[in-house]
Formats: sequence, structure tokens, C-alpha cells
Amino acid sequence: MSGAGLSTHVLDTARGRPAGGIPVTLQRVDGGRERVLLKRTVTNADGRTDEPLIARGELRTGTYELTFTVAAYFADLTSAAPFLDEVTLRFTVADAAAHYHVPLLVSPWSYSTYRGS
Repeated sequence: MSGAGLSTHVLDTARGRPAGGIPVTLQRVDGGRERVLLKRTVTNADGRTDEPLIARGELRTGTYELTFTVAAYFADLTSAAPFLDEVTLRFTVADAAAHYHVPLLVSPWSYSTYRGS
């Protein structure tokens, strides 16, 4: 059975809008420690990537890490150094046939995520 892929988007909760221009790195975590780089991309004006992080049919079960580099994006909101630099989300894909959407809701001071559809 082919997998449905992996996608993400970033929402700026401080400004109430999508966060464009956020660098995103996707890595697979093999053997619990070794990271294998799968993709580097940047969010577009809609806060999404232009293409899926993992295309339909290519998703595998296992552990992954998404890293969002947010410091530069939020640097203009405060005169102090940004509190958040990089946000790394580690998650497990248990069903490669399902679609995994992993959004980041972020402000200069906090973040949350969930498994979306």
C-alpha cells in the first residue's frame, strides 16, 4: 500500500497569519541516533512548502525530525534577542499509508504542534 506523504505549514500566532520564509529541514532518525537529511526547504507566503516534504507513496514508518529555524523571522518583533532559535519536532510515523501533516504554530516566545489531516 502506498503512503500518502508528509506535509507541514507554519502559522505565526503573534501576528495571526502564515509564516513565510521559514527554513525547514527534514531528517529521518535511523537507529535512534543517526540522522539522515531528507530535505531542506523554505515556507512560502502561505506558510507551506511548495511541495510535500515526502511525496505520496514515499513515506516510510519510523522516526523523523522537522527543524524550523524561526529566529530571523521573529527578530523584528522585539528589541531583545529572539527566545526561540530553532524548533525541532521529533515524531513517529506508524502508518506509512496515512497522510501526516505536522504544522507548527509559533510566536517569538512559544510554539505548539499537532498531527493534522
